[in-house]
Amino acid sequence: MKLYFLLKLILFVSIICKDNFVEAGYRFGYSKPEQRRWMRNHGSCAGKYQSPISIHSGRSISINMPAIEFVGYHNLLPGPIQIHNNGHSVTLSVPKREQETEDTLSSVPYIFGGKLTNQYVLEGLHYHWGYRNSRGSEHVLNDIRYPLEMHIIHRNKKYKNVAEALTYSDGLAVLAFFYQLKENDAPELSNIAKAMSIIENYNESILLNHTFTLASLIRGIDTDKFYTYKGSLTTPPCSEAVTWILFPDTLSVSVSQMHKFRQLSNGIEGSILVDNFRALQPLGNRRIFLRKVNAFNTKIDNDENQVHYSKWDWLI
Repeated sequence: MKLYFLLKLILFVSIICKDNFVEAGYRFGYSKPEQRRWMRNHGSCAGKYQSPISIHSGRSISINMPAIEFVGYHNLLPGPIQIHNNGHSVTLSVPKREQETEDTLSSVPYIFGGKLTNQYVLEGLHYHWGYRNSRGSEHVLNDIRYPLEMHIIHRNKKYKNVAEALTYSDGLAVLAFFYQLKENDAPELSNIAKAMSIIENYNESILLNHTFTLASLIRGIDTDKFYTYKGSLTTPPCSEAVTWILFPDTLSVSVSQMHKFRQLSNGIEGSILVDNFRALQPLGNRRIFLRKVNAFNTKIDNDENQVHYSKWDWLI
């Protein structure tokens, strides 16, 4: 019995990691009635600290805090990289080691800084987009809804796996990047765009015969300025375990590249995978922080950082 339970747990966690936390075999939709059904099936989806939210710079609290440090983002990702159409999104994942050690973790990118209290290791990434260019992103920034949003998911390294991390408020850190339409194809999306023509059908995957760096996906972004707040997964089970970090500087995507996202099937006959973004959630008593950037781009004194940084809490 114990062995059976352990095998089920391992299978569940592996599928979660593979698909960036969409539960095994669980199909859900994004229409208003379907999103209301999330709350009935998953109590956390009706929680007080849900995501996504609308962010306004004028209503955010500007404070001194450390920059986000991207360790290993300029190193080639361990291969083979898998790109998968799970019917809800396009996901990218890298191979997992059975046993995590300091040596194996050193080959996987991780982040720290901001209001994070530990190192967070890469788990994967996925995208959200709309049927039209006027919508698609999950978060709304200064009343703008972008056509595409990328989430890069990281797990707090003090937790053994995603399943454990989802039970703690500091379990995950998700970096969110927004895309703006440009005339020419964006080289940052070339690897993903090429793969999408092969995974148009639901549940299709491709193992790339080459690898690339995470830095190549966010080339040109000013990562010194960001918003951060406490929230949740934006898909069931909506676990309130996420520290969100959102960068207002935008990446580029062309109309032809957006078309490739919109050609994907969601697994329902005659239907395409579009508008895979959750409705905006109430902010409630949460605070949104904006990293204060020195106008002269010089280093801010660390002691000053700690004085101002420690006096603010996530909640009002």
